[in-house]
Amino acid sequence: MLLEALSSAILGLALAWAAVRRLPHRLPARTLVLPTGVAGALFGAFVTHTALDAGGLLTVLLGAVIVSVASLSLLLRPAGRLRRHSATA
Repeated sequence: MLLEALSSAILGLALAWAAVRRLPHRLPARTLVLPTGVAGALFGAFVTHTALDAGGLLTVLLGAVIVSVASLSLLLRPAGRLRRHSATA
């Protein structure tokens, strides 16, 4: 379990770091993105481990990646400006 948690945390940190490096203009501050990636990965590992009753390290890490990416995607902002037209225009 400790190996799963440590691996998930490192994987979540790596995913968050890659997101910050690749999409800096669409993400908020790095101090928010990095902990979000780690927390998402740890939560995903916990849920997968609980649901599958220790189904294996690779399965738990896959669950960690999925939840971490989903958590990071919630932080994304739109790429361009939103054009809002008034109802009278």
